[in-house]
Order: sequence, then C-alpha cells, then structure tokens
Amino acid sequence: MADRSKHLLLVEDEVHLREAVAEQLADHGYLVQQADSGEAALTCLSDFAFDVLVTDLRLPGIDGSAVVDAARERYPDIVAIVVTGYGTVKHAVEAIKRGASDFVAKPFQIDELLHALDAALEQRRLKSENAYLRAQLEERYRFDAIVGKSRPMARLFKLLESVAATSSTILITGETGTGKEVVARAIHHNSTRRAHQFVALNCSAIPEALLEAELFGHVRGAFTGAVGNRTGRLEQSHKGTLFLDEVGTMSPALQVKLLRVLQEREFERVGDTNTIKVDVRVVAATNSDLRQLVEDGQFREDLFYRLNVIPVALPALRERREDIPLLVQHFLDKFRVGRERAPLSVSQDAMRRLMAYHWPGNVRQLENAIERAVAVSDGRGHIDVTDLLPDVVRQEGPLFPAALSLPDEGLDLDAFVSSIERELIQRSLERTGGNKGQAARLLNLKRTTLVEKLKRLERLP
Repeated sequence: MADRSKHLLLVEDEVHLREAVAEQLADHGYLVQQADSGEAALTCLSDFAFDVLVTDLRLPGIDGSAVVDAARERYPDIVAIVVTGYGTVKHAVEAIKRGASDFVAKPFQIDELLHALDAALEQRRLKSENAYLRAQLEERYRFDAIVGKSRPMARLFKLLESVAATSSTILITGETGTGKEVVARAIHHNSTRRAHQFVALNCSAIPEALLEAELFGHVRGAFTGAVGNRTGRLEQSHKGTLFLDEVGTMSPALQVKLLRVLQEREFERVGDTNTIKVDVRVVAATNSDLRQLVEDGQFREDLFYRLNVIPVALPALRERREDIPLLVQHFLDKFRVGRERAPLSVSQDAMRRLMAYHWPGNVRQLENAIERAVAVSDGRGHIDVTDLLPDVVRQEGPLFPAALSLPDEGLDLDAFVSSIERELIQRSLERTGGNKGQAARLLNLKRTTLVEKLKRLERLP
C-alpha cells in the first residue's frame, strides 16, 4: 500500500477510466487530483508540488510527454508513470527518455499500475541522496541574475529589456527582500554603461550627517575628521550607474541637492566651490510609498517625479509562488558551492511547505531559510521538512491559493469554490489516513455525503 501522504496527479481524458482509476488509487492511500487534459495538468503542476504524476501519453492538445517534461522541469524529484494504448517497446523507451519512471500499457489491471508506482517510489527512496537530476529548473534569461518565469516575472523581464538600454532614471519599488538591488544590477549590466561602475549606496544605513559627504565627496577640512579629499559615490559612478537604495529616508536638504544633480548633472563636493559635471544614470529604490510621503510633506514632489520617470514595481514572493521551486534550486546550487557536496534536492512535502508559506521577508527570507536547511541537513543531500524553520513547517499547503490574487483575466467562481472544497476534503482524508468515515466526522458530514462530494469533485476538471 502506498504512503498515505502521497499526492498524485492523474491525467486522463477518458472520463470513466479516469474516475475508476482515481477511486482505486484513493482506496490504496493516494490523495488524487484529476486533470482531463495536458493544459489542466500544467495548471495543477504550477500550483502544487505533487509526489506522483500518472499521465496518459496521448492527450488532446498538450500531450503526456510535454506534461512529463514540465513536471520534471519544475520538480526533479517527482515520480512520473506514463500510461498508453500504444505499448510498443519504442514508445516505452521514449517515455523513459522523457523522464518517466515506468510505463504501463492499456488495457491494464490496477495491480500493474500499483506495482509500477511502488517500484518507482522505492527506487526514489533508495536513491534520494544521489538521484538528483541536474536542474532544468532555472531557465537562463538575458537578466540571468533574476530567477523566475511566472506571469509577474515575465512582465518584469519584458519591461527591463525595454528600459535597460535607455539612460532614463528608474524608481524600483517593492517590499523588503524582493531583490531591488539585484534588479538594479541587472539593468546596469544590460545597458550601454556596463563597462563602467555600478555604485550602490544605502541611504538608510548611513547617518544623516555623513550621507551627504558619502554621496558627493568632500575636500580636506570640510568638517571635523576630513583629513583629506575624498571622491563620493556620485563621482565614482561617472558614466556608469548610481543605485540609491531606500531613497525615501533622505533628509529634505539632501533631497534638494539630489534634485539638482538630476536636473543639471552637476554638483560640488562638501566644503568645495568647484562644480563637477557628471554623466550618471540614477536608479533609486524604496520599500516606502513615496506618493504618500509626498502627501505627508516628507518627500519633495518634484524629486519624486524626477526619480519616477520609469517605475518598476517588484512583485512580492507570495504573488509568484510558482517561482519558489526555481528559487529553491537556485539557492541550493549556491550554498553547495565549495562544500564538496553532492547535488542537493528537496522532498515534495518540504516543497509544499515552502510554497504554502507567506514569506513576509520575500526572496531574501527564502534564501536564508534554504541556507539554514542546507546547514542543518547534515550532509544528507536531501532537504526534508525537519530541516525547515518551525514557521514554515506549520504550513501544510496552499489551502486557498487562488485567493491571494485575482487574475487579470478573472476566474471561474464555481471552480474556485470547488477547489476549496476539494482541498478541505483531501486534508481531512490525509489527517485520517484515508478513512472516509473519520474524515466525514471532521467535516461534520455524513459518510455518504462525503462520498457523493468526492465523486462529484472528481468529475470536475
């Protein structure tokens, strides 16, 4: 019998066969979600980290081979079984080449499929420390330091590709930890200024009294402790890019001087009367609402408009959960460098918790969580739930994933409500080890009502 915690995605366009197989798999402890097409399967895979994929090879539209490709690309640890009515040796070999663990030909008995599943799961368990397939997770983009391929990130890449070649001032906004400096560096390295310096200055990390000298430089004797001339960050970034992080924390007096630089492209060092011309692109960033600061009289309106020539808004990690597997693999690769370790992978259960967590600290918090997990994994080569932070472990899965944002194209309310109902029922079955009677009591339902709901939900795409 299968491990009762195994989440299985069943992809089959023949409704009667799909429902019959799903029911028998559920009786053997699998938590089954059904998809009637390759397109529906890809949607399911983007929302949830399944342990097992069982897919028909021949599907209308996107075929089973493409579904296997997508599943293996996103989740290298997933077990994939291909079912086909064209059970020749040629098709079997091709399915295995596609990354499938095994092959079952139609017509088949449920015992054949169960045997294939048990064998594949056992093989994965035995090879968990060295069966990691080198990731096809992280696609390389022109902006290859930025990881992501979700819809919000696709829009971001398109915008960055358009604006990088210009010299216009850019204002990057986003929550703490979303990667504002990473984006600023990507803009610089994909611009015509790439041969010159990228200079970063965190305006909130330097005392107000010293920030002006740090930005503009100073001459000897300009203030106590100024024992010699010093070139400021602005001058250092001549012909390059100056990145001003947390620009909203600048004092009003310094805002005036920055405005002059943006308007006139000139400045004076502190304590000096000589004007220095500068050719620099300014990229500013903030996690504050500058418009609100303008309304509150804490930030100059004219400076805001000078900085906000090209606004770039970074999405929070909770708004692009499907990028979490890509980011996790990116950080696993990063933290194994120099440690003489085999490639690292993450269990599906751990990945579910990572995808479900709300990540208030965004990508930076995820990076720290993966670094810790690698450190405490004790060289196993496999990150499991026990290696994650307690706050992350308490997350059991995306109960209401679609509620986090309303898609631009809208949503099917009935399907959304059904997905919530399906998730609650699957949770209750998982908690009770697949016992329908106990699961019904958890949901305050009659057992017959629960069974009817299961049958109805399994008929839905």
